[in-house]
Amino acid sequence: MRKNLVKERLRAGNPVFGTMVFEFFTPGIAQIVRAAGAEFVLFDMEHSGVGMETLKACLAACRGIGLTPFVRVPTLQYHFISRCLDIGAMGIMVPMVESAAQAREIVAATRYPPAGRRGLALRIAFDDYEGGAVSAKMDIANDRTLVIVLVETAVGLDAVDEIAAVDGVDVVWMGHGDLTSFMGILGQFDNPAYLKGVDKIVQAARRNNKPAGTMAANEQWARDYLAKGFSVIAYSADHHLLLDALSEGLSGCRATLK
Repeated sequence: MRKNLVKERLRAGNPVFGTMVFEFFTPGIAQIVRAAGAEFVLFDMEHSGVGMETLKACLAACRGIGLTPFVRVPTLQYHFISRCLDIGAMGIMVPMVESAAQAREIVAATRYPPAGRRGLALRIAFDDYEGGAVSAKMDIANDRTLVIVLVETAVGLDAVDEIAAVDGVDVVWMGHGDLTSFMGILGQFDNPAYLKGVDKIVQAARRNNKPAGTMAANEQWARDYLAKGFSVIAYSADHHLLLDALSEGLSGCRATLK
């Protein structure tokens, strides 16, 4: 069974970089992302509307190229978490986590008994359709699966220390946009209350020896949040990158006509 290279890098104390996919669930997206230098790709189900069959093909395209695939599920429900892992995701992100109890429920859905309650299917996408000792496969899967909890509400922020302390949570992720929304300061990323919340998330992660993660809208954003203590960075998203690059290029083309 494949290793989770991102989880290994994080365990060694190294930062990791990737991007998110909301729109272009195509056969080539994994190769494009990897060619750009990404170590992971995070496929979004919460806001994209992508279905399991399409997602399964995208996850399969990540095999053998050194790119680790994760999925943000739309909600905290067992069947989303377990199915995404079964079709080839090597980690999951769950949105709007607001308590330690929810975090424990998430971890349980990603672990085989006795550590959790994930149902067992063999020689499918998760184990690359190969044979082998069942107990060994279960142990490997339990160990390699990356669990990312998304803290993005005021309630979640209040409980972030307890959430980060849950055994099996690997990354504490800050959802910056929703966090400002739920705090009543939408888009105010320089607001002292928001900045205090950012520090609280980083400190909670650090106290519990967990890396903190976030999405960076641009290069300066990435630099700033790395300096704040984040070590898992999703650099923008597929549709934003295309829109920004195309807008800049077309503006340059038109400027030559003036």
